[in-house]
Amino acid sequence: MPAAAYEKVLLPNIEKNETEWLSAYQKGGGYTALRTALGMTPEAITNLVKDAGLRGRGGAGFPTGLKWSFLPKGVGPRYLAINADESEPGTCKDRPLMEQRPHSMIEGIIITCLAIESQQAFVYIRGEYYNSAKVVQKAVDECYAAGILGNNVLGSGKRVDLVVHRGAGAYICGEETALLTSLEGYRGYPKLKPPFPAISGLYGKPTIINNVETVTNVPYILNKGVDWFKSFVHEKSTGLRLLCVSGHVKKPGVYEVPMTYTLREIIYDICGGIRNDHDLKFIIPGGSSVPWLLPDKLDAVCSMEGLQAAGSFLGSAGMMVMDHTVCPVWALTNLSAFYRHESCGQCTPCREGSAWLHKILLRIETGHGQEGDLQMLRSIAGTGPGTGMICGRSICALGDAAAWPVSSALNLYWNEFEEHVKNKGCGYKNKRFWMNKAGNFVNDAFAHKPTWGHAAH
Repeated sequence: MPAAAYEKVLLPNIEKNETEWLSAYQKGGGYTALRTALGMTPEAITNLVKDAGLRGRGGAGFPTGLKWSFLPKGVGPRYLAINADESEPGTCKDRPLMEQRPHSMIEGIIITCLAIESQQAFVYIRGEYYNSAKVVQKAVDECYAAGILGNNVLGSGKRVDLVVHRGAGAYICGEETALLTSLEGYRGYPKLKPPFPAISGLYGKPTIINNVETVTNVPYILNKGVDWFKSFVHEKSTGLRLLCVSGHVKKPGVYEVPMTYTLREIIYDICGGIRNDHDLKFIIPGGSSVPWLLPDKLDAVCSMEGLQAAGSFLGSAGMMVMDHTVCPVWALTNLSAFYRHESCGQCTPCREGSAWLHKILLRIETGHGQEGDLQMLRSIAGTGPGTGMICGRSICALGDAAAWPVSSALNLYWNEFEEHVKNKGCGYKNKRFWMNKAGNFVNDAFAHKPTWGHAAH
């Protein structure tokens, strides 16, 4: 089992009901950190977060306190936008925070507003997260009624207002500038940077965008101290982290762990190993956009630096585990369909590149692969980050997100892709269902030249 015992703070008592109420949160010491912060200067709060080494939990891992300090002096009004547009396949860590611990997020939001001297915050919630938006709005209403939000926060004379805003279901709005554009009422198109949002963001004013999990850590840093937060550390990765583990493990779920655990400890100790005791085939450690890892990387530390050294990224911490029954060509074709669908179409490399990646992969998977298809995939996606026709050539990172899994899978499973082209289909039996001409899903285990599309998995 993983070595050290530790206290879960982001999701304590997660098995209990009604943890989302203000009374339950206050009973456990909720909003004591806010009272502490009200007696501190903005600079003192920012420096505390800097000293703790808190890094963004949304994917990029940028130092949070440093981001706050980028705001220009004396320029206002300032805004805080919380990115709750959790749409990366394999990622579901912010949902339990919003649905079971919304007040810890709200407390972190108010403290962040004090640190950046903002009076207005927004929570931008994924459109499909209907229940999350409902619970968060209820918590916001409770805070206004209790004097925790509004023009006199806990009697301090300071003002912080919070608006819950629902997106319309576009993955691209998880990109920070697209989120702000959508929040302003326009189509969620990403913008070129610079200027960065800290200089010119929402309504052209200085804006900080933080992830749900990021701000949820802030009250615990104030309550428990910098030394406590840094006691969980691997290189520059400090604190506890929520991991969403899905796929072929015996106990999938959202787990709160220090970033000192290895992939092996997470998969085999925490999640109970591979289902049916099958062999592990590959791991997608940080959401669907990151490079894949083989079982020889099981001893990689699941931190930002540890996974980067292993050849991938922690990203949004959505770990997908695949056993030996999974066809990598099929898995990649499914992922490529997502990125083709979610490209906003603004950039030619991303719009055309993601479409061609999916088109070529689909014909390989369905037994119509052509000579030269693999070389074409590699020329579009590249051989790794920063290469190919897409990477580094789009306004936002969605182009890279579409290309990295393709280049990774080709590097790891080139022979299997070649076999698909050569044998006109897939040799994996019982791996999928097909839709026949009558519109029924059938188990087509031995016919590897289908002409109809996959069923949803």
